[in-house]
Amino acid sequence: MKATEATTAPAATGLRWWREVIYILAFYGIYTLVRDTQGSAGKGATAPSTTAYRHARSVIRVEKDLWLFHENSIQHAFVGYSHLFFQFWNVWYGSAHFVVTAGVVIYLFRRQPWRYPYWRNTLALVTGLALVGFAVFPLMPPRLLPHPPYNFIDTLRVYGGSWSFDSGGMQKVSNQFAAMPSLHIGWSTWCACALYPALRQWWSKALVIAYPVVTLFCIIVTANHYFLDALGGLCALSLAALISKPLTAWTSGRQQIRAAA
Repeated sequence: MKATEATTAPAATGLRWWREVIYILAFYGIYTLVRDTQGSAGKGATAPSTTAYRHARSVIRVEKDLWLFHENSIQHAFVGYSHLFFQFWNVWYGSAHFVVTAGVVIYLFRRQPWRYPYWRNTLALVTGLALVGFAVFPLMPPRLLPHPPYNFIDTLRVYGGSWSFDSGGMQKVSNQFAAMPSLHIGWSTWCACALYPALRQWWSKALVIAYPVVTLFCIIVTANHYFLDALGGLCALSLAALISKPLTAWTSGRQQIRAAA
């Protein structure tokens, strides 16, 4: 075991799986509150819809000024492909986001507990920052914009996938205005950063680096996000990583004091 691992491992002995589950449930509770007040679901869905559309127009104006508004041309470049092409990316959008992130969390918890607290805290912080963004800046994704004049295709509705936002269950639990910042980019980049130091083979490192890049293509071609959403996700992750360092040091120090007592 490396020296750094040996010195930090005792701080990770207080990990309990049930405590991690409680953290997840707490975040879902906050997400539910945001969804039901500022999101696409709940009793107040009409007003957030107007606000989300206004925010979308603002994002598009900024992207045009920055020469970033190419989401429509990228999506339509692949419209002639097989239905399976978009079905694949619809499934990727709805599943990899959760499955891969959960897999990395479990891997760190079981195999590298000395690294787990920092990356757990970073993931919690980027998620918390995203929830703040969803609450104060509800944003209509490209696929929900009026057609015309924007002419985006809602690939999930047109081509299908393993799930649908139009189903009663998904309408109740999902927030379709939770676009800024993009948690798909924040979480996928978190996965790459958390896994990369633990890998030894060049091909495995290449795969984890490719994961957020592929995710970026996915969220654009399915018209679920703007490029500015992706940039927002990276900014949220960077801020979370910075805050996580002193936070993890503080919590580890408290655990060591309690263990000594």
